[in-house]
Order: sequence, then structure tokens, then C-alpha cells
Amino acid sequence: MRDHTPNFAMHELSDENRALIATTVRELVGRFAADRELDGESLLEFWVELPGLKRSRGTFRGGFLMPDSFVYLTDYFRSGQGGLEACSAYGGGSLEKAWSDLLEEFIFQVEIFTSPIPSPRGVTLELWAGKRHRPEGEWEYAVDRKIELL
Repeated sequence: MRDHTPNFAMHELSDENRALIATTVRELVGRFAADRELDGESLLEFWVELPGLKRSRGTFRGGFLMPDSFVYLTDYFRSGQGGLEACSAYGGGSLEKAWSDLLEEFIFQVEIFTSPIPSPRGVTLELWAGKRHRPEGEWEYAVDRKIELL
């Protein structure tokens, strides 16, 4: 079996970029949850646009665009009486621990996709919190934001 892992040196994002991503993700997920749309199909996903690097985005067989990466929000959260709560995997634990785990995973994935370039400066992330209509893959509901890393 062939290893298709890209051959690159992974570099961490700066504290400034981590904070920018964390703030944006918290806003998107908070808004999504406030609109009472959180369910088992809810995703947080992103696409990365690298300056000077042209690459086509992948597609699923049905022909819709495939994100660079995504996470299921219900792996971390559930809707509760007072809004967003940590999911049952946290055993009634801290909402901040769920946020920390989500952001750690999400930022790690962003680092993977931004590592092929020497500096994240100018990289644009398109972020969505939402759910797709299956099998067509079109957004059924989403809140989104585009940010440029510093």
C-alpha cells in the first residue's frame, strides 16, 4: 500500500493566528447554536486558499465541492436549556474543555493544510458552521466567515 501523506515540515501557527481562528470559530458555532440548528449532521468545516498556489478543489462523486477538512460539532457540543453544552462524552464536564478540544483539533487541521507554504501570511480560510443536504451536498443551513491569517 502506498503512503499518500504529503512530504512537508509541519509548522505551528502563531499565537495571533490561533486567537483569530478561535474567535472566529466561537462566533460561528455560537451563532449556529443560537439559531437552534445543532444536530448530528452539524459540521464545522474549512477551505484553505494559499497565496500563489493554484489547486483544484476536490469533489465527491455527486459533483459538489469537498472541504479541506471538517469536524462534527456534536462530537463536542449539544443543545441544552441554557444554550450550548458539552456533549455526553464529557460526562457533564466543562463546556470550556469541549471548546478547548474542538479548537485544538481544528487548529491542528488548519496547520496541516497551511504547512506546504513557508509562512501563513496571506492564507485565507473560509469557515462554515452548518449542515449539508444529503446527497446533493448543498448547504441546508450555514453561517460562514472568511478570514486572512496574519
